Order: sequence, then structure tokens, then C-alpha cells
Amino acid sequence: MTSANTLFSPIHLGDLTLSNRIIMAPLTRNRAGEGDAPQAMNVEYYRQRAGAGLIISEGSQISASGIGYPHTPGIYSAAQIDGWRQVTDAVHKEDGRIFIQLWHTGRISHSSLQPGGILPVAPSTLKAAGKVMTYQGFQDFETPHKLAIDELPGIVAEYVTAAKNAKAAGFDGVEIHAANGYLLDQFLRDGSNQRTDNYGGDIGNRMRLLLEVVDAMIAVWGSHRVGVRLSPENSFNDMNDSQPQQTFNAVAQKLSDYPLAYLHVLEGDMLTGERRVDYAALRNCFSGFYMANNGYDLDSGNSAIAQQQADMVAFGKLFIANPDLPERFAKNLPLNTPDQATFYGGDEKGYTDYPHYSANS
Repeated sequence: MTSANTLFSPIHLGDLTLSNRIIMAPLTRNRAGEGDAPQAMNVEYYRQRAGAGLIISEGSQISASGIGYPHTPGIYSAAQIDGWRQVTDAVHKEDGRIFIQLWHTGRISHSSLQPGGILPVAPSTLKAAGKVMTYQGFQDFETPHKLAIDELPGIVAEYVTAAKNAKAAGFDGVEIHAANGYLLDQFLRDGSNQRTDNYGGDIGNRMRLLLEVVDAMIAVWGSHRVGVRLSPENSFNDMNDSQPQQTFNAVAQKLSDYPLAYLHVLEGDMLTGERRVDYAALRNCFSGFYMANNGYDLDSGNSAIAQQQADMVAFGKLFIANPDLPERFAKNLPLNTPDQATFYGGDEKGYTDYPHYSANS
């Protein structure tokens, strides 16, 4: 069965209408200002890309202890709310729509980044392999503090505060980051969750914290203003699951019980490029709008929508290098090449200086 919809077709997320289905993926760029608040160049960066049907902001830590990297923005202080308000105002003036991605990095952090030098938290005392970037350079991951059951309501409460702050900052909705090896993903996958209580063991228990967060976010934002991001087989941040198909089919099926804006799935493994999970089967487990991500271009994105394998498609690197990506797609114009050396950290170079298309360029 095929659909007449394309990347350029409008779509209605409840009472929110997106002008197209070309979504700007959340992209960590490590360019927040003092106090991890958005600054002027962040405002310009998002304003330039407001032609997306929806912008999903870079991951933004829900609390001071949710941080995992230097210079990433938060959504827990007055200065951060004010900074994000300037971003959302700029996007809305361009008739754009923007959700904020709410982020707790869990064990993918370091005590030198944490308030008071405490250990990062996780579902289990399992140290991730590899190193983390800190203000002192790359350092080994540490064995995290295992969250006790009586600490978990505090994590949910941090999400609630962040969601309320996002409303105050003028966002159109929120995306719950439950992917790529961060805290909620650490609970979902059995390679990082070895608990034996009600938050570990079978997938019904392992998804419990995510569902508590989803409930809390919908209570703040209402129907169809909350999205969830998953990454069933991404090995980034030393992640794995023994049965990714069964695990994430079950998660997708359970999330169908909620009035979500969308389910956003990073398909495949970012590190190896492998795709062993049947994403069509996963997509069929979810009754709402499905957003596909990872390696799509104009043709494959249109094909996914036409074949009803996705309702929206998120683009990352292409949006980094092409602030006018929807227009370039619509007119089949050549694309700028992203400069990977400037992806993380720095100034306006490789951030706000990518040109819009010009026939004279």
C-alpha cells in the first residue's frame, strides 16, 4: 500500500500543524554560553533552520546532574529559560515549530561535570567502556552510582520541572530522549540494566521509568505535544540489548497507549551502519506517527513516506550544512557538504556560516 504523501505534505500533530515532514533532528553542538544557557549564535542557528516542519532542539539537560558534556544547554535555570525563549521567539517569527529534547545522560558523564563532584547515576553499577569529554579533556568513564528506588521519583520530578520550564520558554512541545545510551535508554536495555527490582528484569519492568516520565510529561503538556526517541540497536556509548527486536517492539506497542505526538526512531547502529532490527515490524507495533532517522536523503525519505514506513523523516548532518534544506529538497538544488571538524564546540564557523543556496554561488 502506498500513500500520496511526501516530505512536503503537511501533517497534524493533534492541534499542531507542521508545514512539511522534513524534521530537523536533535544535534549536540556544544555551543551553549555561560551557565549552559543558549546565547546569540544559538538563536541565529535555529532561526536559520525554521523552514523545517519541526525543529527538535539539541539535547538539553533537565538538571545540573543530568549533564554529560561541556557547553550543552540546560532547561533548569532562569538564565536557560530566558536563552531558550529567545530561540523559540526567533523560530516562531519565521513561522517555524520547535520541540525541546529533554535529556539526562546518566552514566555518560563524569564527576568533574557533576555538582559537588558526585558520581553520575545509572540503573546499575556498570561502567561504560571508553572515555568522556570533560573540561579537562577526555577522561575514563567512572563506575556510576546505582539509583535506589526511592531516588527515582526525584528523577521524574526533574523531568516535570524541565517540562514546565520548556513551556515557560515558549516551546511547542517536548521530546523525551530515551536513546543513544543515556539514562532512560540505560534502563530500557538489558546490557546496562541488571536490576532485580521492579525497574529491572523483563522489559515490562525495564520500561517502567520511561512510562512514568511519559505520564508526567503528558500531564504537563497534554495530548500530542510529547514525543519519544528510541535507538533499538545503536551501540554508541557502549550499549547493547540481547533481544533488541523483542525489546523495542514491546516498547513501541506500549507507547501506543499514550497520545504521543510521535515516536522518533534512530534506525540502525550509528557506529557500524548495521541494521539488524526489522523497523517495518517495529513501526507496525506503534499506532501513532512514526519518525524515521539515520541516513535518509530526499529520495529515500520520500520513499519511506510513500510506502508508509514513516510519517516524518528527521535529518541531522544535512541540516547542519544546509539551513535551507527544505527549499533545497523542494527545488532539487545541490547541497552543502558538512564540515565534521566543526560539529562539536567552537564558534560561528561551521555553525551559522553555512550559506543558503544562491544561483550565483
